[in-house]
This record gives sequence, C-alpha cells and structure tokens, in this order.
Amino acid sequence: MTDQSMNAIERLAETKNERMAKNLTKRYAKEKRFQAYGIASICIGMAFLALLLGTIFYGGTSSFITTEIKLTINYDADVIGVTDLTDEEELAWADWRGLLTTSLAERFPDVSGRQQVRQRNALISSIAEYEIRDRLLAHPELLGTTEELWIVADDEIDAVMKGQVDRTVAESERRITDLQLAMIDDLKESGDIKKKFNTIFFTAGDSREPEQAGIRGAMIGSFYTLLVTLMLSFPIGVAAAIYLEEFAPKNRFTEIIEVNINNLAAVPSIVFGLLGLAVFINLFHLPRSAPVVGGLVLTLMTLPTIIISSRSAIKAVPPSIREAALGLGASKMQMVMHHVLPLAMPGMLTGTIIGMAQALGETAPLLMIGMVAFIADVPNGALDPATVLPVQVYLWSDLPERAFVAKTSGAIMVLLGFLAVMNLLAVYLRKKFEKTW
Repeated sequence: MTDQSMNAIERLAETKNERMAKNLTKRYAKEKRFQAYGIASICIGMAFLALLLGTIFYGGTSSFITTEIKLTINYDADVIGVTDLTDEEELAWADWRGLLTTSLAERFPDVSGRQQVRQRNALISSIAEYEIRDRLLAHPELLGTTEELWIVADDEIDAVMKGQVDRTVAESERRITDLQLAMIDDLKESGDIKKKFNTIFFTAGDSREPEQAGIRGAMIGSFYTLLVTLMLSFPIGVAAAIYLEEFAPKNRFTEIIEVNINNLAAVPSIVFGLLGLAVFINLFHLPRSAPVVGGLVLTLMTLPTIIISSRSAIKAVPPSIREAALGLGASKMQMVMHHVLPLAMPGMLTGTIIGMAQALGETAPLLMIGMVAFIADVPNGALDPATVLPVQVYLWSDLPERAFVAKTSGAIMVLLGFLAVMNLLAVYLRKKFEKTW
C-alpha cells in the first residue's frame, strides 16, 4: 500500500472520529437538555404546590385562633324577665341579650347615643346570648348572682386583634369605627380581651356568624358517609374482584364487564351524583342531604377503584401458591379463601383506603343529592340531614364575610390532614403486610 493510500485512510478515519465525536456531543447535550426539562418541570410543580399550600396555611392558621372579651355578668331576673327557669313560656320571651348589653353598659359607661350604643353592643358575637342562656339553664343557682365570663367577640373585632384591619385607613372605608377601636384599646390595657385557641371551630356546627361557625357537623357527616361507603364498597368490590379473577369464565361477556369496570373508573364523579339523584332520591324516595344517600353514591364511584386494585393484588399472588393448595387436596374455594385472599389482602386494603380518600374529597356528586344545604345541627345518624367537609368548604368559600375566608382555609387544612393520614395508613398497611416471593 502506498503512502498516499495510507494518508487517505488516516484522513478518512479522522473524519469519522470527528463526526462521531460531534454526534456524541449532540447526544450528550440532548440528554442533558431532557434532564433539565424534567428537573424544571418538577421544580415548577413543586413551586405551585408550595404556593398553594403556603396560601392555604397562611390564610387558614388564623381560623384556629379566636378573640374573647371578659364581661361581668349579673344574672338579674328583672333584666331577663324570668322568675322561674322551668317555665317554658317565660323562657320563650326572656331577654338574654339584655344581660350582655347591661354588662357592656357598665363596662363603658361613657358611651351614649343610639349609634354609639349600637357600636358598643357590636363588640361581642350576636349569638353570644345563647351561651348565657345555656349556662344559666345548666346552673339555675346562678340566678341573682354575678360572675365574670369570657364572651366570644364579633368577627370584626377578632380581625382587629389579628392585625387584619388597617387602622390608618379612613373610618368611612372600614367596618370598624374609631369608637370601637378605642374600646378595643381600652380592653387591651385592662387585660379584658385576649386571643385563645378556637375550640368552637372543632366543636360547633355551621353558623351564619363566622365567629360561631365550626366543622363538627361536617366532620360527623363525613364520618357517616364514609362509613356507609366502606361497609358497601369493600365487600362488594372484593367479591367482584375474586369472582372475575378466580371463578369467572373467560368469554366475551366477562370481557365486556371488565372493559366497563375500567371505563367506569374514568367517568366524571358528577355523573354518579346524577345517577344517585335519579335512583335513590327520585325513585326510592330516600331522604335528601342524608349521609346514607351520599354513601350510596360514593359507593358507586369508588367501586371501580376497589375492584381494579383488588384484581391487581390477586394477580400478584404467584400461581405456585394456587397449584400447591390444589395439589394438597384443597377445593378452589378453600384455595381462594385460605391462601390467595390473605396474601392479596394488603393490596386490597391499600386500594380501598385510596378509594376512601378519593371519596372523602369529593364534592360534585354530593351537591347533586342536596348535601349543599345549610345545616347547623350536628347529625346523630346516617339518616339525619348533614353535610361533609368538602361541601362545607364550598359553602364557606361563597360567603362574603372576611372571616369565612380564613374558615375556608382552616377547613381545607383539616381535610388535607385527614387525606394525608389515610394515605399514610395505606402506605403503612402495604409495608407491614407486604409479602415477597
């Protein structure tokens, strides 16, 4: 081979090497750009999640704090207009509010004039008189005596104490008057006003007054609704999954059923609400706004999730387990109940808890069956009118009062807490009972 031929081969090799090096550089650069896009997507998602949670927590933390004013209450029978606390007719006409206004008048004796008296009386909650009534009825020996009580303040006074009112704004542009600000300052100096943990938020039902509104009714309603959902969806879903995986013949009919179960998992939840409205309420005349109807609707919605997850758990059990059981003389039912089902149960429980968490956060189907009504009482059973936490959030978010914004965020925090606990429970069950082969 001549020198010219050798040089040509070397130049050709160098050219190929240079081209390969350029291609490798491009491939590496493309791979780095792809990784950068992925990292950027994750960062953007995390940033939006942090912004959402930060906004909710920033706005909702104040709902766990409330303001109270200390007043000296004189249980004067003449002021109330009641001489016998067991007389229902006298109690119906009793002036419980008079006890509070009299106490406020003694606390601020310089206030006069109709407008100023109205501003002074607005320092405390408009339904605080019922607390006085309940206390006196529970302790009738207090009639004719005097005691100091901490009374829940009005929501606007609460906003001032939490620093949510700009004092530099002109009086005509805020809902708190200068006189009320002066009275608040006076109460602060004497130590007769304080902020404390808001137990009412967890122990009271819904109310039109923000300072008296709580989530207990919605929490109890969610409990009954999920209880009905769990009692129906878990046995039905597991039984359906066992039949389809272990006993059903493989033919076109079962294929149609399997396809439809998978399709039902993607149906919008409001469709199940319309179905519940048409069947359970209009056809069977079950009570509206009742947890039992909500549970039936959510059962229809969660069944596909539970069936699909249960079938996956059954499929994950090795065939050798089934063959060994059958080889030792077990019937097919014994093989399923004694060997397959216990091994698949962790996956089934995980799918069920995830389905329950999904049901806990649903709103749309429950709106269709009337669980959006204003219900102040706490339900005592699955047939009593009730609402649920997501619907309570929806109701409060539509109210104009400023305090309900914080209440809405606070209820969302509680709901997120329940969802986190349920998901952690699912992870715990999967880890604890998980079997490896």
